[in-house]
Amino acid sequence: MKIIKIVAVIALFLIALALGSQNQTIVNFNYLLAQGDFHLSTLLGVVFVSGFVLAWIVFGSMHMKSQLQIHRLKKKLNKQSKQVAVESKA
Repeated sequence: MKIIKIVAVIALFLIALALGSQNQTIVNFNYLLAQGDFHLSTLLGVVFVSGFVLAWIVFGSMHMKSQLQIHRLKKKLNKQSKQVAVESKA
């Protein structure tokens, strides 16, 4: 099943690549400091990839923060459970 998913993703990527290569219209893109003429397919690809990377960075940092908080809370719970066990024996 995993192989089918991988093949499907590769096929969709190749179809998108083939359709994107057909769109060779040159557009004038104004960005903060300058402007440039780019192929529309290249510009869309760069913007998509940069958005994807930015999303991975944001959500990856949020995930790491939550995992760190879980680790700290488990450590605190273990410490408190050991303390309760010692107090119950006394």
